[in-house]
Amino acid sequence: MKRIAVLDRKRCIRDKCGYVCKNVCPPVRMGIDAIVIDDAGWPVIDENLCTGCGLCVKKCPVDAIKVINLAGESGMPIHQYGVNMFRLYNFALPKTGAVVALVGRNGIGKTTLLNILSRKLVPNMFDYSKQLTWDEVISKIRNRDLSNYFSQHKSSKFGYKIQNVEQLAKLAPGKSAGDLLDEFDENGMKPNVVQKFGLGKFIDSKLSSLSGGELQKLAISIVFLRDCDLYFFDEPSTYLDIYERMRVAREISSLSKDKMVMVVEHDLAILDYLSDYAYILYGVSGAYGVVSGIKHARTGINEFVDGYLKEENVRFRDYVLKFEAHSEQESKKDIFFEYGNMEKKYDRFTLKVDEGNVRKGEVIGIVGPNAIGKSTFIKLIAGTESPDVGDKLSEVKVSYKPQYINLGFEGTVGEYARIKNISQVCITEFELEHLMHKNVGNLSGGELQRVAVASAISEDADIYLLDEPSAFLDIEQRMRLSTILKRHVYDNDKSAFVVDHDVVFIDSISSRLIRISGNPSVEGHAYSPSEKEVSMNEFLKELDVTLRRDKDTGRPKINKKGSVLDREQRSRGEYYIY
Repeated sequence: MKRIAVLDRKRCIRDKCGYVCKNVCPPVRMGIDAIVIDDAGWPVIDENLCTGCGLCVKKCPVDAIKVINLAGESGMPIHQYGVNMFRLYNFALPKTGAVVALVGRNGIGKTTLLNILSRKLVPNMFDYSKQLTWDEVISKIRNRDLSNYFSQHKSSKFGYKIQNVEQLAKLAPGKSAGDLLDEFDENGMKPNVVQKFGLGKFIDSKLSSLSGGELQKLAISIVFLRDCDLYFFDEPSTYLDIYERMRVAREISSLSKDKMVMVVEHDLAILDYLSDYAYILYGVSGAYGVVSGIKHARTGINEFVDGYLKEENVRFRDYVLKFEAHSEQESKKDIFFEYGNMEKKYDRFTLKVDEGNVRKGEVIGIVGPNAIGKSTFIKLIAGTESPDVGDKLSEVKVSYKPQYINLGFEGTVGEYARIKNISQVCITEFELEHLMHKNVGNLSGGELQRVAVASAISEDADIYLLDEPSAFLDIEQRMRLSTILKRHVYDNDKSAFVVDHDVVFIDSISSRLIRISGNPSVEGHAYSPSEKEVSMNEFLKELDVTLRRDKDTGRPKINKKGSVLDREQRSRGEYYIY
């Protein structure tokens, strides 16, 4: 039985706990050095001497240890960050003329893999005691395809769209977007790229003043300006609305016609739309990741949904990510809350709102492009903004999770959870247990989102308002959020409004939809809530895409434009199959 031990040094408090892990270890108590303390004071677990009893895991006061039994071979050792630290098994390779996707949870090794493939990180083949050269790596590899890849691409040019686009603003805050584009424009393509990705509105703006969506489009544009052999895109849809996501997906797909392209993405519809092949990464987040064999995109995504890899005969999840055979149905419960026609005016933007209502036990989705008034609508319902035209809304108890999260709290997640009375159900479902000793100010985007959503759902409110709750969450976390919120709202006769750009998530969570259209940054029109089939059909028609359901999993799929199914649905006027 192969066994691995992982110590999270960000959580470990070392001697402050008296080294409980070492004191309770049965082999240590028998005089066997299964756990020793190194010169820096860190506990080091010998994986060969560890019996897998789990006592150190159970007794650790800050949940910093994971001991995992792996049945059978784990595959080819690729990289381990250090003693008792994350390790990656097996490899994925790009293919010429195709978009290859990496599918898996957060913290499972996808970015590590991209860094190795783009030669940013030299894999150590689990020999973390020294820094290997690329020639040494190639000599150690027994896989011909992998060895050939590293040998052939010693001098290749790599285009890499980083995951954390905020780094652009930190690296060159005084430069403008245009300045950065000039630096990377290798073939005079700047005017074309500016038009292609809609950068004209902020081309002269300083990087420090750009929004997340603007930084994302800029980061993608920089990659497209470079004439490279291989292109890597790490989460290109974050911060973008569905219109922009589709535009980026089409351009990435076009780029792959004569290049190698690899993508990491958590928007399931976009991932499926742009990918030709997929590798599944599974394991334990933050502990280890295993890369599956290459699969056709639809097969790979469906196997990820099922939690079972057929060719490998590996079950990596004990439950299936469920999609209803038909979309979430409209609630038949009583109307709880009504609002009249409203209008909100700013210096350069006006939002008009048609009257509407929300029923008990109902989640209403809100769709539309960025800068069209979705967040303004939510603020009107929340009461944080008052309409300039129309009646002020009657007071109801609301719980509001804003688009941009700032908890304004100094302390640990555990302390925040106690103050906010975050329910144990939310703590468990959103996997917050291991974050309890982590300082709120040190949370990643996904961790912060999970804490904020859990806090919002735990509040005693009548209406829950969630603005882009799926941002930074992986596929599994998005589906879990959908299930938790629907169950909470329906079982307790509550109501909710949810703004999001992930069509799979919106489809899974909503019983009705509000469509907001107009001229972004100028004017928006929020229509009354209507049957999802009607609103989604109009929304997708405006987006110029058709959507069907996968025959095996029931998950929504965006049809390839011009495909037989796409043409058939368009001819019938069915942009959305309910």
